[in-house]
Amino acid sequence: MPASAGVFFFASARYFITMGEIDLDNALVESQQAAQSLWQYLSQPWTLYQLIIIVGCFLVGWLLSLRIEPALEERARRIKGNPGLLRVIIAFMRRTEWAMFILFVGFAREILLRSTWPSRSYLLSLALVLAVTWLATSVLTRVLRNRFFARIISLCLFVYVAAGVLGIRDELQAALNDLAINLGEFRLSVLFVLKAIAISVLLLWIAHLAGRFVESRLSVSTDLSPSFKALAGKVVHITLTVAAGLIALNLVGVDLTTLTVLSGAVGVGLGFGLQKVVSNFISGVIILADRSIKPGDTIELGDTFGWIRELRARFVSVITRDGREYLIPNEDFITQQVVNWSFSDKNIRLDVDFGVSYDSDPHDVIRIAIEATAAVDRVLETPKPVCWMTAFGSSSLDFKLRFWIQDPQGGLTNIRGKVLIALWDAFKDAGINIPFPHREVLMRTPVEIIQKHKAGDE
Repeated sequence: MPASAGVFFFASARYFITMGEIDLDNALVESQQAAQSLWQYLSQPWTLYQLIIIVGCFLVGWLLSLRIEPALEERARRIKGNPGLLRVIIAFMRRTEWAMFILFVGFAREILLRSTWPSRSYLLSLALVLAVTWLATSVLTRVLRNRFFARIISLCLFVYVAAGVLGIRDELQAALNDLAINLGEFRLSVLFVLKAIAISVLLLWIAHLAGRFVESRLSVSTDLSPSFKALAGKVVHITLTVAAGLIALNLVGVDLTTLTVLSGAVGVGLGFGLQKVVSNFISGVIILADRSIKPGDTIELGDTFGWIRELRARFVSVITRDGREYLIPNEDFITQQVVNWSFSDKNIRLDVDFGVSYDSDPHDVIRIAIEATAAVDRVLETPKPVCWMTAFGSSSLDFKLRFWIQDPQGGLTNIRGKVLIALWDAFKDAGINIPFPHREVLMRTPVEIIQKHKAGDE
């Protein structure tokens, strides 16, 4: 049966694929012989019984899955903390009919093997192997987030295994290898393209998983700085990706020395067309290397004030107090002046200017201002707040109050406002007035004031 089915399909298809490289008469003879053998096998009673068993097992499995699948999926969604495992389990749950079909077919196959000759259970064995292959490939490829590539990979794996089960893998490879075009000395065949795609996708996927694993291990380390973690993770990820691409090209038989011209062209393109991209990438590497900024730092760049959420290869993510997230190119942090409020020390000193009336005792004002400021949340006890008299103003005694905080990402305007409110309340309780400017207007030219009387008034 396997040889008959294989010859039947590929003896007729090989002629069209190879565009006449096989003699037409021989192909027709082989097709007729294969068709006759296939018909003889299908017309046997045991073959019909096996087909009925296969269809019946699938129908029963599909009907049972309608009731079992919702309950199993609901229980699986209770898994927390492992989205990758949950995705695979959910993929398996959504193919419950295939799992039930495999179970029933395997049970029926064991019964036939014990009650009759093994040859009479060949179709059941074939259906069992193909069903297991399809279920395994479709579930395992669910780790890929791209649904299109996942389906393509699962289909290719299924075809590869099914061809081996049917005994037609060599014929299939020969047919795909014959379908080719010549590009000078290089022969590009369908088999070569499929191998290149399969090997490249597999190696790049493994490199991606390895890179994410290394990044996750680095992120939990407490001995490394955040900037070094980000730099090491990006270097490892890029290195693994490049290595996977070179290994894939080598495995499919591409001479890497032929890529020198292409690499030179790419270098010219990077130099002219991708100047900003390369500049931002190199600037990002420099930022991570010299650790001038790191995630969590509070920075001020131009009109943007906020704290750094993440460092990327091309930009830096900065979140402001109003919830906006600015994606600032790395180059700006190299070429422009950047104020890092928490570069070497998170403690930040803030100043508040105020004035009181001349009737107030400056010694009492200084004492009350320091006590009121020290009672405000977020104001540090060490260093202590200080207050100095700075000038005899035109209408007030001028003072400068200085205090320290260590969480600038919590905002600067709000803490200044709280300190001013605390000063207002303390001065009001102590009877200290905060003056406002007075102005005198001198009229050098006499002004005549005329009163208009109402009619009838004397």
